[in-house]
Amino acid sequence: MVRGKIQMKRIENESSRQVTFSKRRNGLLKKAYELSVLCDAEVALIIFSQKGRLFQFSSSNMENTIDKYLEHAKEKETKTNNTEVRHEQHLKNEEAFMTKKIELLESSKRKLLGQGLGTCSVEELQDIDSQLEKSLKNIRARKAELYKEDIEKLKAKEKSLFEENTRLREKVSLSIPKFLSVHANTRKII
Repeated sequence: MVRGKIQMKRIENESSRQVTFSKRRNGLLKKAYELSVLCDAEVALIIFSQKGRLFQFSSSNMENTIDKYLEHAKEKETKTNNTEVRHEQHLKNEEAFMTKKIELLESSKRKLLGQGLGTCSVEELQDIDSQLEKSLKNIRARKAELYKEDIEKLKAKEKSLFEENTRLREKVSLSIPKFLSVHANTRKII
């Protein structure tokens, strides 16, 4: 006989619920015993019924197993806390580093704009001067590149317009004799 799949929800009928609890409790206790014997595992199982009755199984001393569990849980919590503390400290260090880097960049920016130069030494001023010269050189090179591109575009447009102009002149030169002959014929009629 095959059993159907049981839906996992609270059994409403109290006597059916009590029978199911009793059978499943015994099965669970049996499985805990088998696990402890077959695998030489330290197993502790605690069950409280709906009415508050205690059922338990332990392959060794229950109190020792519970103490061992609590100690293990505390170690895990401590490791988790230590990891979180280290991560938090790492983030704080990174924040301090980034803040210092931002301050240096802002100070450098102000100096490049000519502000706060009163506290600069001659060497710092020379560094700023060389940075500005490099920047101007890059700006001028980019500007020249853009001008060159614009000149090439204008030359291409000039060539296109020149070709269009030539084509139109040829068209006009071909149509002028026809126009003159038609115009001459209309004069004779008048």
